[in-house]
Amino acid sequence: MRYAGERGYVLHARPWRETSLLVDLLSESHGRLGLVARGVRGPRKQAQFAALQPLQHVRIDAVQRGELAQLTSVEALDAPPPLPGHAALAAFYVNELVLRLAPRQDPHSALYALYGEVRARLHDAADLAWTLRRFERDLLDALGVGFDWARDGDGGDIDPAARYRLDPEHGPRRVLGERVGESRGRYATGSALIALGDDRKPGPGDLDSLRRAMRDVLSQHLGPRGLKSWELAADLARLAARRPGQGDDSVS
Repeated sequence: MRYAGERGYVLHARPWRETSLLVDLLSESHGRLGLVARGVRGPRKQAQFAALQPLQHVRIDAVQRGELAQLTSVEALDAPPPLPGHAALAAFYVNELVLRLAPRQDPHSALYALYGEVRARLHDAADLAWTLRRFERDLLDALGVGFDWARDGDGGDIDPAARYRLDPEHGPRRVLGERVGESRGRYATGSALIALGDDRKPGPGDLDSLRRAMRDVLSQHLGPRGLKSWELAADLARLAARRPGQGDDSVS
């Protein structure tokens, strides 16, 4: 199979042999692709090497003969947004989620469009947590495992005053009062779920309640192996605890 002029976003690239790269690309028409980019780490192909870094939007030509396609040409379509500090960690998280959850060669045009949107939003540090919660919601929808955020798993209306856990198979499940008291931070408020479904940013407390609830449901889709970005965010949070005011737990 040949890919001619295929647009995509670079999710991950790692060295292979002396001068090559193994690249994961989220393509527009063919979903996630694994590529071998031969010789691009050499001095004569610096432009191609630069184009194959994570977050780059590119156009490629490639030939698929086995599990991995052989890259024949690559062109950068733009420059990725500058993402300092926590925004860079958020981008790593976004890429890692797509890499782990999107199967190879399974077309997802909605996911390609979604990635372009979140890539453009990540530079806004003040809205980073909301950007990530929206992305998690839309990623689940694009992969066909999302929820009706206005109703619980039994079909009843979400109660804005209640708390819920997210069951991947059943949907939002209301949590009884005594369990809320045991581990309040694990459950999303009903008002947060309703706001998420309306694409309306909830207040700080409600927004924070979504973080752990979304992490729990994503963990069940990911399986026993978690994300490196979660581990890194936890390490940074521990360091930030020694310097109050410096932390951000958007992806922790």
